[in-house]
Amino acid sequence: MEAYLLDWANLLLRWVHVITAIAWIGSSFYFVFLDNNLLKPTSPDLLEKGVDGAMWAVHGGGFYNPQKYMVAPKKIHTKLHWFYWESYSTWLSGFALFTVLYLWNAGTFLIDKSLMDWAPTTAGAAALGFLVAFWLVYDTVCRLFGFRKNGELIVAGLMILVVACACWLANHLFAGRAAFLLVGAMIATAMSANVFFWIIPGQRKVVAAMTSGEKYDAQALAIHGKRGKQRSVHNTYFTLPVIFAMLSNHYSFLYTHEQRWVLLFVMMFAGALIRQFFVQRHGYHLGRAKNPLPFAVVGVVLILGVIVALKPAAPAQTVSAVQAPVAFAEVKAVIEQRCSMCHGATMQMKNIRLDSAEGIQTHAQGIYQQVVVSRQMPMNNATGITDAERELVGRWFTGGAKVD
Repeated sequence: MEAYLLDWANLLLRWVHVITAIAWIGSSFYFVFLDNNLLKPTSPDLLEKGVDGAMWAVHGGGFYNPQKYMVAPKKIHTKLHWFYWESYSTWLSGFALFTVLYLWNAGTFLIDKSLMDWAPTTAGAAALGFLVAFWLVYDTVCRLFGFRKNGELIVAGLMILVVACACWLANHLFAGRAAFLLVGAMIATAMSANVFFWIIPGQRKVVAAMTSGEKYDAQALAIHGKRGKQRSVHNTYFTLPVIFAMLSNHYSFLYTHEQRWVLLFVMMFAGALIRQFFVQRHGYHLGRAKNPLPFAVVGVVLILGVIVALKPAAPAQTVSAVQAPVAFAEVKAVIEQRCSMCHGATMQMKNIRLDSAEGIQTHAQGIYQQVVVSRQMPMNNATGITDAERELVGRWFTGGAKVD
């Protein structure tokens, strides 16, 4: 029953997490689009009101006229909307999902004993340490170098190095699938922490000062605007790398590769370059920035390079096709040894039970896909299934998956 309830928690939390992430990323992308497309108005009435940029758009049968004020408007006629719950909900649902799937089952999902044979509680604590440590390092780098001459280049260079080190360390401490997700989670944590610790508090101080009617020190408040803008821009560059890390842990050909940390870093770096293209292209069309196409080209070339590097070797000629059909007893013995600990009488992960001929026949397609095709099961190969045993299961399935 516990495994069944955990599966439902996994499904529902994943659903909520994806929904809130879409809302957060969508609003982030939209405001980057606005910043790059707002034009300085020429209309005297808009200039008199303090409008610094405006644009017209049409959507859903209506016309929209977003306007950006660099000083407080004389009056806010409707409710002031704050964009932060999208971020908080995404992180909270993601952390809950991480807890249910990885921390609760650390012995299965976090630990690869061939890399590090440690206690589940220790592995879980180390995983949480990754989230905290990355935020502290990133935040320190931003505060030390962010507003110096060429500060953003310095921050970018240092954080590229930090992320590369994190990719290497995570993939040498944790199971490959967990390592990929953990690297994405640590960056996503920094993104949400940017909103929680800097962007929203800074905006609240600025709004409170500008709307209070009292005199305020504009220079003192300017740092909040600069820092908020800085962290918002960082968040948009983090987005594509985080999404790749979150999705890639479902593809075993990536996280089981010997050089998986390199693959993860290269693909994330390519995502950041491609995001740079989309951020800069609007400014380029308006004559505000250089042509960003080289960023996209480099990013695509890196991805193509990974695809070529991972190209599977041509399969060796075998005599499997002419071998005698595989007896079900052989397959059952493999499943009992390699699969039943998680899919047997005492535990049914994913509500799947494989300790009977009927159960094996019912889930034959799934067994073939998970064990032979994707090679994702057993999880982290915790039970030590061999390539010969995978081939045996494959020959049994392609031979008709008979259980008599």
